[in-house]
Amino acid sequence: MSCWALLALKPPHQGKSRLGGTLTRRQRENLVISMFEHVLETLDTASEIDQIAVITPVPEILPRGVHALRDRGAGLNHALDEGRDTLTACGATEVLVLHADLPWLSPAEVDSFVCHGRKTGLALAPDHHGSGTNAIFLSPPGTFSFRFGTSSFRRHLAEARMRGLEPVVSAPRGFAVDIDEPADLQHYLDTRGGLLEPLLSPWSTTRWTASPKHFSPLHVAEHG
Repeated sequence: MSCWALLALKPPHQGKSRLGGTLTRRQRENLVISMFEHVLETLDTASEIDQIAVITPVPEILPRGVHALRDRGAGLNHALDEGRDTLTACGATEVLVLHADLPWLSPAEVDSFVCHGRKTGLALAPDHHGSGTNAIFLSPPGTFSFRFGTSSFRRHLAEARMRGLEPVVSAPRGFAVDIDEPADLQHYLDTRGGLLEPLLSPWSTTRWTASPKHFSPLHVAEHG
């Protein structure tokens, strides 16, 4: 059994555009890199993950030991399909696809998600909105079609039904909470601000303020 984690990463300076009115470009870039590094460290510590691969046009920023996969620029779903096929050809018998902006993610949650997914061969983790999908576990990797985009969680459930699969649905905090909107950032600051302040303080010329929860439709359209 060989379980690979598979992520996709855009150039950091292109990430978190919806925080453009809240954080400076340098802050957003730093946030992207920091969350990505947190996810990599978490996966590296998790007992059930054997290898890590990242689809990205900027492989030079990957640390040693992380496998770089080519991003052909054909979109996230196509890239993940190709990445899954590449990992299968390399001997992967299980694949965990997840987003790179999960600052709460812990090794224990990763291990639990993988172990639960093995019961049926498919596990889905919805985001905290209940509309997007933040992680998918496949065992075996198979031909499950990725449906990231608008209302991706509903679409992934439909994909599972079409293939006769019964997914385990699990949404522990580490998989559910991502940071895309100012409200996400505020929530993180309120709960784990001590970790976020050192990350952003060198460039804190723009400060975010508490505001009612508001989630743009772009959240699911861009991230899903």
